[in-house]
Amino acid sequence: MYRICVRGCVSERLGSAFEGMRLEPGPAETGFAGEICDQSQLFGLLDRVRDLGLELVSVQPQEAAVRPEDSVPDVTVQDGR
Repeated sequence: MYRICVRGCVSERLGSAFEGMRLEPGPAETGFAGEICDQSQLFGLLDRVRDLGLELVSVQPQEAAVRPEDSVPDVTVQDGR
């Protein structure tokens, strides 16, 4: 997971250029968050930021949320004596 922040408020229409990313609008910055598979995809998104004339504020890796089905169950082993 990554979060890319740009300066200003980005409309949903402009945000649709970042397919697969979740738009997180804010008053002074807009974030795009989502799964990025490799550096090629990351650089492609950063190229899109530049091509659209957006001012890049930050790029931050995010910890992926753990889904319940991905978690390891708590198992208690009992002594059979």
